[in-house]
Parts: sequence; C-alpha cells; structure tokens
Amino acid sequence: MATATLDSAALRVAALLMRGANGAELNDPGAGQLELEPEVVLRPLVQAPAPADVWAVDGGQALVADARCLQVVVTRAARVRFRAGVCVLEDDGELRAHVLGGGESRAALATLELEVPPGTAVDINLLRDRWEWDLVGRCVEEAEPGAVVLVDGDLQPDWRIPSDEMARLLDRAAGREVLLAGVTKHSSLARGGAPLLGQLEIEAGVHPALGPRALWWARLGRTRPDVGYGLQVVAARLDRDARFAFRVDLPAEADPEQALAAVAAVSDDAAFPGYPYPLTVADRLAACPRWLREEAWLEVDDALDRAGVPPEVRERAFADRHRLMERA
Repeated sequence: MATATLDSAALRVAALLMRGANGAELNDPGAGQLELEPEVVLRPLVQAPAPADVWAVDGGQALVADARCLQVVVTRAARVRFRAGVCVLEDDGELRAHVLGGGESRAALATLELEVPPGTAVDINLLRDRWEWDLVGRCVEEAEPGAVVLVDGDLQPDWRIPSDEMARLLDRAAGREVLLAGVTKHSSLARGGAPLLGQLEIEAGVHPALGPRALWWARLGRTRPDVGYGLQVVAARLDRDARFAFRVDLPAEADPEQALAAVAAVSDDAAFPGYPYPLTVADRLAACPRWLREEAWLEVDDALDRAGVPPEVRERAFADRHRLMERA
C-alpha cells in the first residue's frame, strides 16, 4: 500500500508541473460557471494612454472574536479614485460588525438588503462580497463616461448573490460607458492539472512573436448562457517588467484588446509591475490588519463589560485555547 509522505506528494506535484500542455484541457476548479476555450492563443498587447478616470474597489474582512458556536466578524469595502493619474479619493469604507452562528445568522442575513431565500447560509465571505459589490455600483454611478472601474478578484459575485444583481450592474455600466474589469491576483484556472498562468508566462517568454519583455493576452473562456450575465475571461501580462500575468474578467461585449490596453496603462507601478496600482492602494485601505482586529476586540470587550458580562465568562467564551497551549 502506498504511503503518503512529503516526498511522494512532491513527486506528484512535479509530474503535474512538468507534464507539458500538449493536448491538455483547461479546467476551472471554482464554481464551474465558465465555458473554457479548447485552445489558448497568445496575442500581443499594446498599451494605451491611461484613462482619465480610474476607480478601484477591494474588500477586507477579519475575525474579531471566536467562540466557535458564535463569532464576531468585521468587513469593509474600500475604494480609490485616480483622475489624470492623480489620486483624488481614498475611502477605507465603513467597518461593519456582524455576529454569526446559531440563530444569529438570520439577523446578519437581514442586514444584506438582498432578496435571498430566508434559509440562505450566511458567512463572512457573503457579507464582504455583498457590500463590496454595492460599492462597485456606487463607483459606476459616480464615474465619468469612459472611466474604468477595477475590482479586486473576478467579476463573479458570491453564488448566493442573485445573478440579476450582477446583470443590472453590467447593464448600468455599459449604459454609462464605464468599463468594469476584475483582476485576480492568484487564479485557480488550470491546464492539465497545473496552474495555467504559470504555463502561459513561460510559453510567452519563448514565443517567437512575443518574448520575455512583451505584453500579451489570451482568451480563456466566457460565462455559460445559464449564468444570467455575460462575462469573458482572459489572461494578460500588463507590464514589460512584470514577473506575473493575471486573470482579467471583462463584460462579454467589451473589446478585450482595447480594455486590456487601458488597464495596462495603470499597471506600471515600480513596486509591483503588472498589477493595477489603483487596486494596490484599495487593497491597502481595505485590509484589516492585526491592530484593527485588536482594537475591534477591545471595543467589543468594553461593550460586554458594560452589559454586565463578567470577565471570567468573556474569557472562557473567547480565549484561544490552542494559542495558550502552544505558549505553555
């Protein structure tokens, strides 16, 4: 009988990474909402002038207190705006607190202001996604015609968010001549069981029409007709000095070369070339670092104290026993 060891796991990973792409099909281990291309074709990309109006949105989340059966979590959505290359807005967003677990999820569901079935499961991912997409919609409404609204991650919301919400957002953006683009830092798309983008980066580097410093893009797929809204998914290397390419989601009707050329124009940041720098700023604003979690817990602890919950009850409910044992 085979024994599961680190060496055997490493050999299996090596086989997947080195088997090559000949005849291998694309695979989407995610929600399975995409019709993927039978063949990936790398195409050159030319950078365009930067759009005059660029928005970026990202969401953050943190677990503040964990009693396992009850959790206190916080989420927020942040946005930035660049006009003519200058950052004119940094909004780290409202910090929203929720209690999850037991019957408390019903109260959290009510805060979403969405038409979802009463028994819908609620977790921190749904809470974060709901208000992140709400903020994307506000950016679309405030953006100038010809603007680009960048979203961290793909353009497929949490599966519990009704698809007609996304369809309306895409229609509204198209009607206002605003381009929505989702940029995924770490894609799960695969070919032959191995990460797709890493393969494409290597192939582009030795491609006779491209080479190691070329900008390029490739069509990967589109949403299935039954999803309820139309998206196209591409891969792109957006800066000549970039180590990495990214998955980029675009509306189905967008011209991918024009859209990617505009996104490439704001992806030349020296600190992280190839990733849109407005999204880098939004990511920093949305983050919920350790100090924020600690401050949030202090507020919760003070409120529990004022409500008459004794210190020993609070400590027994929320103490991290694993951490305490590891420090012993």
